[in-house]
Amino acid sequence: MKVCVLSSGSKGNSTYVETKNHKILIDIGTSSVYVEKSLEKIGVDPSDIDIVLVTHAHVDHVSGVKTFSRKYHPLVYISDKILKESKLNIENISSEENIDVESDIKIKSIKLSHDVTDIKGYIIEEDNSSMVYITDTGYINENNFKYIKNKNLYVFESNHDVEKLMNNENYPHHTKIRILSDKGHLSNKDSAYYLSKLIGDNTKYVVLAHLSEQNNTEDLALTTLRETLDRKNINFKNISVAKQNEITELFKV
Repeated sequence: MKVCVLSSGSKGNSTYVETKNHKILIDIGTSSVYVEKSLEKIGVDPSDIDIVLVTHAHVDHVSGVKTFSRKYHPLVYISDKILKESKLNIENISSEENIDVESDIKIKSIKLSHDVTDIKGYIIEEDNSSMVYITDTGYINENNFKYIKNKNLYVFESNHDVEKLMNNENYPHHTKIRILSDKGHLSNKDSAYYLSKLIGDNTKYVVLAHLSEQNNTEDLALTTLRETLDRKNINFKNISVAKQNEITELFKV
């Protein structure tokens, strides 16, 4: 399995996942043109994308879905609630919750918590390879730990530093409260707490994602996670940060 975050942040999100027989996009929240060019940069023909997974209806996750799907005709997995809220007018869709694609890969969705009618995190598994994609959530139900624990790769939200958020004079108080709530976003400390529970012997990479441009920095996110892992005596070093409109390395798991 290969994984590459094409863009991550409040202005647009998309992640590429390649298995033996499938080429997948999780969200297309940038322009279709950006995704097409990004795929070409990593040697992928956009017309080879056969599956698109949609996490939720916010524009930074769906803005390019309509154009891309009409041009390349992938099968778009989207729940009925997300489809209705996003008002996407697209064909070739499936609303199945858990997806078995020709029995060669397993794609499982888990429910997250955000200020939308429905939101999904995704686990993709093939043979001995696995990855987890979780962003845009205020918390993770521990009942889902059994599905997401000890996977090979995590693309995982680390949205904000709480102190930086609370001191941001550009954000009204009600927006700060929403971000901090169970229907908001994971802070650096939240993210580090969850990852310290999830990282296991099989884990090869962690990619911190959906960082706020105003309320976070790469150094703060990385330092918070590294210090948390050190306190818990977890020796794990392969941590990267996904960026807005910039491709990460192509991770192989």
